[in-house]
Amino acid sequence: MEVFITSAIKVAGYSAILFVLAIFVFLLTEGLPAIREVSLSVLLSQRWYPIEGYYGILPLLFGTLLVTIGAALIAVPVGVGTAIYIAEVSPRWAREILKPLVEIMAGVPSVVLGFIGIIVLASTLRQVLSLPTGLTAFAGSLLLGAISIPTIVSVAEDALDAVPRSYRDAALALGATRWQTIWKVTLPAARSGVITAVMLGIGRAIGETMTVMMVTGNAPVMPTGLSSLFEPARTMTATIAAEMGEVATDSTHYHVLFLIGIILFLISLSVNLTASAVLLRQRKRTERILS
Repeated sequence: MEVFITSAIKVAGYSAILFVLAIFVFLLTEGLPAIREVSLSVLLSQRWYPIEGYYGILPLLFGTLLVTIGAALIAVPVGVGTAIYIAEVSPRWAREILKPLVEIMAGVPSVVLGFIGIIVLASTLRQVLSLPTGLTAFAGSLLLGAISIPTIVSVAEDALDAVPRSYRDAALALGATRWQTIWKVTLPAARSGVITAVMLGIGRAIGETMTVMMVTGNAPVMPTGLSSLFEPARTMTATIAAEMGEVATDSTHYHVLFLIGIILFLISLSVNLTASAVLLRQRKRTERILS
């Protein structure tokens, strides 16, 4: 029985790697022909209008970065702060209420949040900020931040909760205040889990589709500065979702959309590799200190 369970676990682990490799190979097969069919100067141009043969992906790439960075600036401090409050500050009765609420928020479909964003958020932003339209990159950042917060809170709170109680008791016994204990002891001890939570939240923001497609205005315009945050934008995920269903198979447009998928895959891979590198460096530093 033990041999069977061990073999099943190995198969499950190897299959996860194989699935990721299969997805990447499929993306390469369908997306690389775009490099032969479209010149690099066209791909790196600032105009996306496939009907007339303009396949500039820079507005889509920078639109994705603009919305994702805006979402991260909102989600990371709020998410980590909420996790600290739930794990370290809140009374037990409040924790028993807040933790399930966070899990429920994580389960809300993104299309529902997008619908709320169109009806409530976009109109509010348009009136409060006196904008021509509320369907902007800022609206997308706010909703993506709201979507990422539950993921960050859940994972970071679990990491903080896993820190041994003896760490806190020792710090308090040495005269540290409650905040000093959290900032200097608990948070550094849970750093790897908190970093993982942040990376998962950012990854969720990068890969989100329906919400940004509904509230960002879907205008493939090249961002030119911070003011672009309050103008319509378009992300790579929204472009794939909006156009893949209508494009002809094996056409140039079809291959370019898969090329965008390859870029998204590489961005997500870069985020994960960065997180792994940070965690590995932190683990080595901890081992050096302990030795």
